[in-house]
Amino acid sequence: MQLETYISDLLYRYDCVIVPQFGAFLTHRVSAKVHETTHSFYPPKKALSFNEQLQTNDGLLANYMAEVEKIPYQVAVEKIAKQVKAIKSYLVEGKTIALNNIGDLILNSEGKINFEPSLHINYLTDAFGLSQFTSGDITREVYKEKVEKIEKVIPLTITPETRKSRPYLRYAAIALIALTIGGFAASKLYVDQIENQNQLAQEEANEQLDAKIQEATFIIDSPIPAATLTVEKPTGNYHIVAGAFRVEANSEKKIQQLRDQGFKAREIGVNRYGLHEVVYSSHIDRNEALKALRTIKRTHNREAWLLVKAVD
Repeated sequence: MQLETYISDLLYRYDCVIVPQFGAFLTHRVSAKVHETTHSFYPPKKALSFNEQLQTNDGLLANYMAEVEKIPYQVAVEKIAKQVKAIKSYLVEGKTIALNNIGDLILNSEGKINFEPSLHINYLTDAFGLSQFTSGDITREVYKEKVEKIEKVIPLTITPETRKSRPYLRYAAIALIALTIGGFAASKLYVDQIENQNQLAQEEANEQLDAKIQEATFIIDSPIPAATLTVEKPTGNYHIVAGAFRVEANSEKKIQQLRDQGFKAREIGVNRYGLHEVVYSSHIDRNEALKALRTIKRTHNREAWLLVKAVD
């Protein structure tokens, strides 16, 4: 089944992949962990789950299929619907649907879909190449005892003869420290003088620049009159929805297509599912919006619908 391959590809890049009229495969990040008993280290991963309630087509899966197979978007939507129909029929017959690299689907006694995710694949790209491993115990106390035994046998001391044998080194060190401190003091004084001179020069340059700006401001004899532009802003709480897209680039592409066809299309924001909503137009009057919706459903898109929403 090619559908499972497309879903698996998208799970690496997105946290939600919706299969229209079937459900959504969701991922959430799980941090790395250590098993205290077995001393096993597990890398971070994306845990996979299934939500049967999310069935509205967001265009992600269909757009990806259309791009890979070089087919029109609507053809991709029809192919997905056909495969979903086949999956549902197998589930009703009591069969288990095994989706490679994703997991197993089966109907329970209540007619709901149970999902068992596959555990052998990690969709978190940040953890690529990381695998589970087990570490042995760290024996810190053993090495500590060995070091203590060595110190008892070979003590580390400094004899008085060593200290008195080279008294001139002490005076050389004191002289070196004194020279270093004197050099730092002289260097700091020189740097401070340079910074003060730079500050005075900068202030003088700023005063000259302000004078030039004021002079240039007051010698304008014929100022250009201010221009007033009137920009028409789409308003209204009645919106005719063309689609909702998870990828913003797809929504921008849809807007351009609709504008080329004469519609006042725009994006009205992101809904609670994280989808970018694209509308044909927005209207203040409800009757006007319903009239426009009937025209669009009859001549352009039977799936268009009316959304009542306040948009800034």
